Amino acid sequence: MSAARPVALVTGASSGIGEAFAIALAQRGHDVVVVARRADVLGDLATRLRTDSGAEVEVLAADLATDAGVAAVAERLGDPNRPVDLLVNNAGVGTMGRFWELPVEKEAAEVALNVVAVMRLTHAALGPMVGRGRGGVINVSSISAYQPIPRHATYGATKAFVSSFTNAVHEELRGTGVKAMVLAPGYTRTGFQADGFDPKGLPEMVWQQPDEVVAGALKAYDRGRAVCVTGAINVATVAATSVLPAGITRKVAGALTRRAY
Repeated sequence: MSAARPVALVTGASSGIGEAFAIALAQRGHDVVVVARRADVLGDLATRLRTDSGAEVEVLAADLATDAGVAAVAERLGDPNRPVDLLVNNAGVGTMGRFWELPVEKEAAEVALNVVAVMRLTHAALGPMVGRGRGGVINVSSISAYQPIPRHATYGATKAFVSSFTNAVHEELRGTGVKAMVLAPGYTRTGFQADGFDPKGLPEMVWQQPDEVVAGALKAYDRGRAVCVTGAINVATVAATSVLPAGITRKVAGALTRRAY
């Protein structure tokens, strides 16, 4: 990595929001460490980033649902000879269905990726960053964090953890020169739709593209925000959720998921 350019490490970089983060950060002058399970897809992305932006790109293939994968990325984050200036914890997975009918092993793997990996990698990044007095972390959550989501019970709960955790860490970092922000996008055109997260009947206006989400996120991060909810509709949804009784938001979410899936 070039000594003159800041370095960003992006997990889940092979597609969707993670890929959009890698592209945007390379265009902003970062060298990039791209992390995902598939080395071949990351290799193609690395070639594009080098060609289009002149960034140095490091490919790190790792399965963050495993201890070995998290350890490999944590080791890279802690390397004092190759400091990372920005960690984007984007890798995540979701499941859909009535909780008791889903394989519990997949639910546990979802928690491992969406919660445990985020916590461990944030910890690995922050120690060196605080020591240097600069750097930051963006943890990707979802507007699903703001209310229970029937038929996505585990997914919504993992994102609630990410939101609460990152807000707390943001406050702990005051005065250190290091930032932490949680990004809460809504419906975004990513690979999640191919995995069954493709609700029917939603108007096109509620959907965002990954590059829109990332542009809003980086603007909020530059301003030192603790939370970034992208898109006017999503901002309004979160605001409404915060003032309505929990019983109402739970029932509304349940009705919407029954209809959409």
